[in-house]
Amino acid sequence: MARQERAIRTRRSIVEAAASVFDERGYEAATIGEILTRSGVTKGALYFHFPSKQALAEGVLHEQLAVLSLPPRVCKLQEMVDVGLLTAYRMRRDAVVSAAAKLSLEHGLRAQFGTHLVTAWVDTSEKLLREAQDQGELLPGVDAAESAWLLSAAWTGVQMHSHILVERRDLEERIAALFRHLLPAVAVPAVLGRLVITAERAAQLGAENEEYVVRQARDGAGEEPVTAG
Repeated sequence: MARQERAIRTRRSIVEAAASVFDERGYEAATIGEILTRSGVTKGALYFHFPSKQALAEGVLHEQLAVLSLPPRVCKLQEMVDVGLLTAYRMRRDAVVSAAAKLSLEHGLRAQFGTHLVTAWVDTSEKLLREAQDQGELLPGVDAAESAWLLSAAWTGVQMHSHILVERRDLEERIAALFRHLLPAVAVPAVLGRLVITAERAAQLGAENEEYVVRQARDGAGEEPVTAG
């Protein structure tokens, strides 16, 4: 068990080091040597977990989905908002999330890494919207698949604008504003009035996310749904 835990920590150190280098240098300019230096592991340990630079980048992409986890909410629209706010919060503070966005959105890298991360976010949004629809949270006639695609695309556009204009310093505020503008088109008024859509909530979600990830790593147990608030 101790050896397994050590291997998990080593892999995590490598992924975090690779993410920081990819985020700062870009994929093409990143070198295995710099990743080794930042990770503090041996070359043998790095190649045991990741046989190539491409494998390292794929590890970063996979890790992003793992670190952006929260307990399920009773209100599925609140859960969708929370995922969006948490991602904005983490993107400013976690190199894994920031680097994954760069790797998945950079045009020249799509042939190597595909579009599975973007597709995963659209699929997650659609799943939550369909669950919200089943619970009566959506207005009649809302197309969950179409709404998920548009919400995901709008989130990405806001992120890119914030990154270009102010290095994402206002990202949480902009994402909260995005949801406040778009959700009236899909949410029934009674649910819309209960949603918490603020930049301040993003910081609360960051703390909740850290605790939840630690609990998951410690005991592997699932969580019962919690109410938003």
